[in-house]
Amino acid sequence: MKKVLIPTKLDKIAAELLTKHGGYTVVQDDKAATDEAVHALAKAHPDAYALIVRSEKVTPALIDALPALKVVIRAGAGFNTIDIKHARKKGIDVMNTPGANANGVAEEVVALMLADARHVIKADASCRAGAWEKKAFMGREVAGKTVGIVGLGAIGRLVAKRLAGFECRLLGYDPFVSPDLAAEEGVTLADLPTLFAESDYVTLHLPENEKTKGLVNADLLGKMKKGATLVNCARSGVIHEADLRAAKAEKGLRFLNDVYPKDAEGPKTVADVADIMLPHLGASTKEANYNAARRSAEQLIEFDDKGITSYIVNRDIPEGLDRAFADLAFRLTKLCRALAGADRPLKTIETSFYGTLRPFAGYMSVPVVAALDDTFDRAMAPGAAKNLLAERGIEYTDRETDERKGYKNSMTIDLTVDHGGGAMSRASVRGTVAEGNLMVSRIDDFDKLYFEPCGHIVAFTYRDRPGVIGQIGAALAGAGINIDDMRNPHDSKGEFSIAILKVNRGVPQEVVDRIATQIGAAAACSVTL
Repeated sequence: MKKVLIPTKLDKIAAELLTKHGGYTVVQDDKAATDEAVHALAKAHPDAYALIVRSEKVTPALIDALPALKVVIRAGAGFNTIDIKHARKKGIDVMNTPGANANGVAEEVVALMLADARHVIKADASCRAGAWEKKAFMGREVAGKTVGIVGLGAIGRLVAKRLAGFECRLLGYDPFVSPDLAAEEGVTLADLPTLFAESDYVTLHLPENEKTKGLVNADLLGKMKKGATLVNCARSGVIHEADLRAAKAEKGLRFLNDVYPKDAEGPKTVADVADIMLPHLGASTKEANYNAARRSAEQLIEFDDKGITSYIVNRDIPEGLDRAFADLAFRLTKLCRALAGADRPLKTIETSFYGTLRPFAGYMSVPVVAALDDTFDRAMAPGAAKNLLAERGIEYTDRETDERKGYKNSMTIDLTVDHGGGAMSRASVRGTVAEGNLMVSRIDDFDKLYFEPCGHIVAFTYRDRPGVIGQIGAALAGAGINIDDMRNPHDSKGEFSIAILKVNRGVPQEVVDRIATQIGAAAACSVTL
């Protein structure tokens, strides 16, 4: 019998399913609310095989206190409270249960919209106090409004479903979702400026990372309609708070919030700008707790009985694969995405792995998907990558390779993006590892590049003619940007050239656009790898 510890207030369905299976004995302590209590429980059960937690911290000390531990399951999506690297060192697999809480968050968004639109909170207090202020609480209807959904993952798509009955016009922004899938949910894809400008409500459903931190800033907030509503049930850092404060004062925006830098009691910095504040209640429903508990038990049983590893979030590089090639797949994909159009909806992914890389083609989907979606961690399993692509409606094809081409130990990444109206564009990048160095050998029809994909990169494709490189260099110098390396080959017909440059710092988009206009570029992009 394998012992499973559940030191948290989790629905009893997990213990029931595991006990019914017959291969587990379950120890659940609903009162182990502190780190000390969790450690005490671990000390009393050092033979535990599996640990199921909610928000409890799984530290190196806790892991070391459980020498028989082989599996940790986070009953929820995020796993930042678990030291996954230390777990991997100890040979412990860590899993999560993505999507279990999604409907709870989606319904909370709709609840906030309705509560604010009809002044539910203030009107309740007024009525309880004996007042009768019908005129003061004149509301508005959600039906027929335009709602912008930023992020069309599991939660964003459920928000769209829940709003379907209100006959709203739904706009969505998510470059990692196919237009066909968005259309199935009744969502029209749009760029961020358009979404913010046209929406009566904007609801955020994206992670907080280097790319998204402060994404909702003065520029986007300045495009919102007067009196429009911003809903944040995602992460606090995606909004530039000072810009929101200024925009709210200028435009009378409404702000409905459920997320903060820390989930803890105490003063909140957004108290003066939030029209409704909740204590991160998105996943706090009985149903979400039940779903997370059930899935935790089911995933443990499937892992042990069937070897299903789709939800493991701390997988290591497969034995026999040089880590440099996994890094190469990640960087080539990020470069290819920039070349194809970083904000264009992704349609298809096609890969080719040659030579000794061929046996690892299945695993390579992990760094490829991680390069395209910030919510996907490179430590996740290939099954998780496959599931995510299916959820987003993106076709992934790993092509059979012809070894007679001589591309030994190399890989090709091709991406197709949708420009709308049936227009598609495609970018293709090939690379390898030579003498321990990552190399881009080809971009589209520009061969023999031998360019290292790292650091700050800017690229321009243009009709070949003298003097263009001088113009690019002068423009970068004028912006205080130094060139560290450069390649400038022609295509096979000698009609076009590509200038791909490594520079000393990131190139602002306005500089890229200015150079592209100056040289009449057919394509231009910048990316940091």
